[in-house]
Amino acid sequence: MQYFATQNTNLQQLFDGAQDNSTIYLEEGTYRQKVEINKPLTIIGKGANTVIVWDDYAKKIGEDGLELVTFRTYTVAVCADNVTLKNLTIANDSGDSPTKGQEVALTVYGDNFVAENCTFVSEQDTLFCGPLPDDLIERYDGFLKDKLRKSIKCKQIYTNCTLKGTVDFIFGCGDCLFENCTIVYRKDSRKGGFIVAPAHAESQQIGMVFYNCNFTKEEGVLEHSIYLARPWRDYGKTSFVNCHYDSHVTPLGFDKWNDTNRDKTARFAEYGNTQAGRVSWSKILSTSQVQQLLAYFNRELN
Repeated sequence: MQYFATQNTNLQQLFDGAQDNSTIYLEEGTYRQKVEINKPLTIIGKGANTVIVWDDYAKKIGEDGLELVTFRTYTVAVCADNVTLKNLTIANDSGDSPTKGQEVALTVYGDNFVAENCTFVSEQDTLFCGPLPDDLIERYDGFLKDKLRKSIKCKQIYTNCTLKGTVDFIFGCGDCLFENCTIVYRKDSRKGGFIVAPAHAESQQIGMVFYNCNFTKEEGVLEHSIYLARPWRDYGKTSFVNCHYDSHVTPLGFDKWNDTNRDKTARFAEYGNTQAGRVSWSKILSTSQVQQLLAYFNRELN
């Protein structure tokens, strides 16, 4: 089935009423709505000017009288397997995250997720790649909806996408491929920051893979002020393959996360365009290791 939406369409009603595996076409325009995708759907916009946007933030008080915290701030939450997004923008425009806290644009809590030619924009915590770490699944029992705290496989592929944010703006436990993506660090009042915050379990052997990605910045972001990644949990795993880094990325590359000992457990690695001066505990991948990572996503090393 095919469905069509304009700016006046209630997207939640449309998504909930559509048949499984349908395609929904969004006309260009701004959809100021907070929505969940609870079934396998393909949603296609008309380019970057097809925008779904909302403005929740972590310190905002919800209807239950409690702060939303990070995981209830999303503009769009994917809560089903086999969802595809194409040719659209998802944004959280709350702004001032140093004061308001985390502001998620997209939460993905499903397997076999695909995003193509999409833009994701916020400040701190733009994209949450589920699932949650086990300790937060337990902590948020009765607080988060069950579909946002399941222990499930969440394989995700982002192709030709643009991701914009500030601190930890790509984070979570998903096994994710970012292919030919542009990763833009935005300027805010903080003088430094971190791009990726993985929290994978020790048993996960894929993690987040950035392949042929361009790490760039907005004007005003200081040189050598931004780390590629820091481990949100002990065994966070991220690999950077044939990526390009602008001058905002510190030669150190990686941070161990505050006063932890995660430099002994985190799994950060590069291949191809590796930089001098990296921390001693990051790794260089072999060609065969890269091929194994990419094969998980049905990709080959070019």
